[in-house]
Amino acid sequence: MLNYLIDAMQHSIREVRQWPDKTVQVFHHNDADGLTSGTILTRAFEREGFQVRRFCLEKPYPAVLKKIFEQEGKLLVFADFAGRIAPLLSDLNRGRNLTLILDHHVAEPSTDPMVHNLDPDLFGLKGDRDISASTTCYLFARTMDSVNRDLAYAAAIGAVGDGFFVDGELVSQNREVTLEAVQQGRMEIRKHEKGEQYFLTSPKGLVPVLELSDYLDLLGGAGYYQKGPDTAVKVCLEGVSPESDRMVEELKAVRTRIFDEEVARLRAGELKQESHIQWFHVQKRLFPMGVKMIGAFCDAIKDTDLIDPKKYLAGFQVIPDEIPGFGAITFNEVKISMRVSPYMEEEIRAGRAMGLNIFLPEATSKLGGFSDACHTLTAATTVAIGKEEKLIDEMEKILQGES
Repeated sequence: MLNYLIDAMQHSIREVRQWPDKTVQVFHHNDADGLTSGTILTRAFEREGFQVRRFCLEKPYPAVLKKIFEQEGKLLVFADFAGRIAPLLSDLNRGRNLTLILDHHVAEPSTDPMVHNLDPDLFGLKGDRDISASTTCYLFARTMDSVNRDLAYAAAIGAVGDGFFVDGELVSQNREVTLEAVQQGRMEIRKHEKGEQYFLTSPKGLVPVLELSDYLDLLGGAGYYQKGPDTAVKVCLEGVSPESDRMVEELKAVRTRIFDEEVARLRAGELKQESHIQWFHVQKRLFPMGVKMIGAFCDAIKDTDLIDPKKYLAGFQVIPDEIPGFGAITFNEVKISMRVSPYMEEEIRAGRAMGLNIFLPEATSKLGGFSDACHTLTAATTVAIGKEEKLIDEMEKILQGES
């Protein structure tokens, strides 16, 4: 499993080194896992002598991908997304750019030899248990040059941020990279009643990694349209600063105000109930925060008295017609984010309920929507504005057949 992944990485690295263009375009996600992935790749490619152009995307939307693949002769790297859509990237690329995918979500093989899908899912590792995108990027960076071992701490931050623990502990490759960081004196692990707690060492003392990952999530999500991702990458490399602290406090205040307003709306009756799914629509009310925040809002309410614990939870948000670094792009789409209560999580893990990664992409596909990064317990896709109720209906049909 892992050996085959490393072999594939070595092959890709040989091609990277032979590629004439010494500028690499890195496209990465805007949560803690994606931000640390972007950090690791930026530092590793810079050390290799490449000029790095880094772009933070909330999702690899088709409209954005089409624009990216209008280029030719470029070196393109996608991190923490695109594993599932390697065939789409292959169709868009048609052998014209050297393209690497360093994801950890459920994946499909590439159909273009110039598109290297290095998603560990294709090599028998589970992205919602064994390995984060940051750990995948770290393995790639370490394979490229052992000097990049000093980035193990960043991989561990991303792994903790993605929150896939077994009995409260990181396992498999995520655990190994964290132990590397511990051996380097960059991290500490402490046992507690529900598993383990992870700490980053700093000149100011120990920093809880869970808190730091929340800090990065806020910069990348709530601060997406305000250069938050750039600040987050700087934090990953240099640590927190008075400037980043100020930005986070301002973003927290915005998030609290907007989330409180939305909770009031749900309590007033805006949460719709179907047989298996409860859902709501925030329209454009979360702006200026990014669309990642619809998932964050679902996370915030999934274990409260607002929610029926025996139903799936779904929230819709209109996607703004703008991508930082790309300018205006017309989407006319909504994002749906889905989460589950602790009760439903147990049902899914036991095989008594269907995972989100099964029925949400299937229903989305029936409506001509876009699916990329879907886990069993957290998932998101996009569909055209106006198809929200149809999507809920399609999911209900699939779930009805299961029950």
